[in-house]
Amino acid sequence: MTALAGTGPLLRFALRRDRVLIPVWVAVNTLMVLSMPTTLEGLYDTPADRADLLRQVETNSSLRALIGPVFGDSLGALSAWRVGVYAAALAAVTSLLIVVRHTRDEEESGRQDLIASGMVGRRASLTAALLAAGVANTVLALLVTAGLAGRGAAGAAAFGLGLAGVGMLFATTAALAAQLTESARLARGLTSAVLGAAFVLRAAGDSSADDGSSPLTWLSPLGWLENLRAFADERWWVLSLLAAAIAAQGALAYGLAGRRDVGMSFLPTRPGPAAGRLGTAAALSWRLQRGAVLGWSAGFFLAGVVYGGLTEGAADLVGDNDRAREIFERMGGRSGLTDAFLASMIGMLGMIAALYVVASVLRLHGEETSGRAEPVLANTVGRLRWAAGHLTIAFGGAALIMLLAGLGFAAGYGRDGGPILAACLVQLPAVWLVGGLTVLLYGTVPRLAPAAWGVAGAFLLIGWIGPALDAPQTVLDLSPFGHLPKLPGAEMRWTPVLTLLCAAALLVAAGLAGLRRRDMTSS
Repeated sequence: MTALAGTGPLLRFALRRDRVLIPVWVAVNTLMVLSMPTTLEGLYDTPADRADLLRQVETNSSLRALIGPVFGDSLGALSAWRVGVYAAALAAVTSLLIVVRHTRDEEESGRQDLIASGMVGRRASLTAALLAAGVANTVLALLVTAGLAGRGAAGAAAFGLGLAGVGMLFATTAALAAQLTESARLARGLTSAVLGAAFVLRAAGDSSADDGSSPLTWLSPLGWLENLRAFADERWWVLSLLAAAIAAQGALAYGLAGRRDVGMSFLPTRPGPAAGRLGTAAALSWRLQRGAVLGWSAGFFLAGVVYGGLTEGAADLVGDNDRAREIFERMGGRSGLTDAFLASMIGMLGMIAALYVVASVLRLHGEETSGRAEPVLANTVGRLRWAAGHLTIAFGGAALIMLLAGLGFAAGYGRDGGPILAACLVQLPAVWLVGGLTVLLYGTVPRLAPAAWGVAGAFLLIGWIGPALDAPQTVLDLSPFGHLPKLPGAEMRWTPVLTLLCAAALLVAAGLAGLRRRDMTSS
């Protein structure tokens, strides 16, 4: 039996399990990319407007740190500049979720033991996971290339290949992390930390150089994508850097996979005794999720500082561009441009916070399916008490990260922080509503609980791209974030806030009622 025996059936099984996750995440990424040329065409419809934008980017180091340098004034080059870093990061997140789910998650739940007992090679599961990530990135590359081909076939191909290359690089990073760590949570966290470091290196490098030539930029895979220079005299050789890194990390992951037992790792979890008290379900929940809470908290505070620092220059960036002003006002309300910019950026962080609350609530699902919930529930801890511990971290953690985002905005902006903190906290009813939907799915139909990622992704898509595409208000109202008052600047409206809070509470109650009545499962 070869080391790859059984790869085909495992790949088909992985694609079937991800029949929702892969299409949703790829569709969100593709729509984000393909909507950008139309948006930019409305914003900068003359060569003079585009030339003015290039001059502003060259002189605004904060903007370069946030988005990157721009290498051409064509709509294709501007689209690659505006959305490239974030589309690549989204492809990386999709890839790491796929790979960890079909490698370390399977081992942690015990399902890999059953698979390994059949006619399956030692590296078949890892190969199937990487191939599943490859399918997702290939589809993304094909859709992006086809959608942007009208802006320049060579640039579209370079941009599509670059996005897929970054996605596959982080797929192999996740494969490597899955060999080193003993839990899926640590594997995802380690890979996410590498992605965060790549973003920080690129941002630091781009803030110091306006042409992507900084050594710090070249240390980041995200910097490689921008230096590919899609639609601007493409540097095809940069793709060889991505290919070499993918091959090196993949080879190392394959080598490690053949040298360890199933369920084991090269960096095993430190055995007890555990420090601190674990006498309650809430304390156990905090121990399990504290790393994620601290990571999200730091990220939101830093994002607030960066966006707050950009606020002062928002008026200069928009200038006399009525279309750009209209988009900001649609996202942030019809107040002053500065307030509209703040409201739109805070609203964006609120929609991202919904991803945190989904991940945190779904920790219940992971604990149940892995069998770790059974020993806890076998004692005097009831289901509702066990769930309440995790939900406290999920909903309370969302409040914490939005509060820290507000403090970051206030620190970066350097003005009165009271209205900004209020604007951040007013996002919580919508964030909690998404959490309530996740609780409802988990408590009543646990096999559909991962579909909450699709719901959160759809709300993010509506809020991010909808205003730029001039979507009808009925479409924007499909998202709970569309009903919130656009603070700061707009008038506070309590009716939608209280309505969303009540709806979130009802959804949580219904989900917990379903959890209390249904059978628990370990598969």
